[in-house]
Amino acid sequence: MAHIEPRIEATGDFCRELPAPTSAMVVFGASGDLTRRKLIKGLFGLYKRNLLSEHFYMLGCGRTEYTDDEFRKLAYEVIKDDDGHSGEFLKRLYYTNGDYNDAAFYHTIRGRLATLDKIHGQNGCYIFYLAIPPTVFGAVIDNLGKSGFAFGDAEDPSQCLRLIIEKPFGRDYKTAVALNEQIHRCFKESQVYRIDHYLAKETVQNILIFRFGNAIFEPIWNRNYVDHIQITIAETLGVEHRAGYYEQAGALRDIFQNHMLQLLALTAMEPPTSFEADRIRDEKIRLLRSIRPLGASEHDIVRGQYTRGTMDGHEVAGYRQEEGVAPNSKIETFVAAKLMIDNWRWKGVPFYLRTGKRLPQRISEVAVTFKKVPHSMFESLGIRELASNVLIFRIQPDEGISLCFEAKSPGAKTCISTLAMDFSYKNVFGIESPDAYQRVLLDGMNGDQTLFTRYDDVEIAWNLLTPVLQTWERDSSPYEYPAGNGSFPAADKLIESDGRRWREI
Repeated sequence: MAHIEPRIEATGDFCRELPAPTSAMVVFGASGDLTRRKLIKGLFGLYKRNLLSEHFYMLGCGRTEYTDDEFRKLAYEVIKDDDGHSGEFLKRLYYTNGDYNDAAFYHTIRGRLATLDKIHGQNGCYIFYLAIPPTVFGAVIDNLGKSGFAFGDAEDPSQCLRLIIEKPFGRDYKTAVALNEQIHRCFKESQVYRIDHYLAKETVQNILIFRFGNAIFEPIWNRNYVDHIQITIAETLGVEHRAGYYEQAGALRDIFQNHMLQLLALTAMEPPTSFEADRIRDEKIRLLRSIRPLGASEHDIVRGQYTRGTMDGHEVAGYRQEEGVAPNSKIETFVAAKLMIDNWRWKGVPFYLRTGKRLPQRISEVAVTFKKVPHSMFESLGIRELASNVLIFRIQPDEGISLCFEAKSPGAKTCISTLAMDFSYKNVFGIESPDAYQRVLLDGMNGDQTLFTRYDDVEIAWNLLTPVLQTWERDSSPYEYPAGNGSFPAADKLIESDGRRWREI
């Protein structure tokens, strides 16, 4: 692989990460797994990179009783840092407990914030983070509104109030609309940050730069040159400790409705007029509106559920044998779909999307397969058909981009080989990409909504998928596939009936 020297042409602050302004973060669900695994680690990463304000602090709110010291001890067990950074960071963490439905709890929070503001010299800019089950979103949002924590002036730092919400944003179209209406009774849309951490991954962001920053690719990014596009999010893990959540969600709600459709939108959307947050989000929404209505027919979408199988030489349980899963569960752990976009750019180009658990490898990628050359001049050499050029955006585990193309093999005889021009973030820049949560947390504190989902984006996605969910609730069980397998016949037929094949997992 050739070495690529990164060349920075931008000047000023464009390439420099701006540190967060003075603010405090109030995390609901602070005693939960998400806060420990993602938020605290993300905030600590920002702290070590000097991207948090010296006045920053976090107040954790939860139902479990902890003292400040007990909460800090839990945080230390997560970050496990002994290089001198953790002590000062942990002093910025506080905790209070109560009932999310009790108005008195929010008066306690207000009093605690007033005290902590004085200690840290904070000016009343609060970021409320909902790391809680969606069943209590409504109670927290309503009580924040009733307690006066709403409708701040986003232009006035002393009145900066923001709401960051973790998915899922509803269970279907009706519940998503109801949740948005409830939010808007207490917060303006400009204050609301709906997180999809997938959008903060380096390669996902680079799709925009790659498409709209290079004149050689955008002219061929359309139906005239692209044969089809595959988007894959494959996981080796099962449901692990998330069975309670997964039994209510399934792969369509957990991954497809948000991560996969967002990747599709970024890959296929029209060029925005500028890099401003709402101009980018406007184009994503126009693209989602162009997706042809999705039926529940197996020509459009299929679902599967993993059974007992073998992975890395070890036998693993099937989904229905996992702890916390109903023995007759119909929840899907695999979804494959064919989507068509009815607009000028993509008319007739299929987008094949698939996601699943207990698959052979952990891979997330967007693969753009271009049309084959219209006429091969090499038939006299015995080469009747050349392979398609494929452009691959690797999102995980090794973030990067590769382009497969045809070239002559060395030697006197004319032999053609498929070569890959490969770029890896780690190899080129010499550093690991920061965790995606660091990016979304920093953007939330800086008031940049580019990587966050807007209310109409959520509703359009649910409107597309709700008919499928309704059919599945009435329909028979999903197809079965053994753990460790990359697919199953019905999913293969979805793409093979078009004369194409899934990329190997």
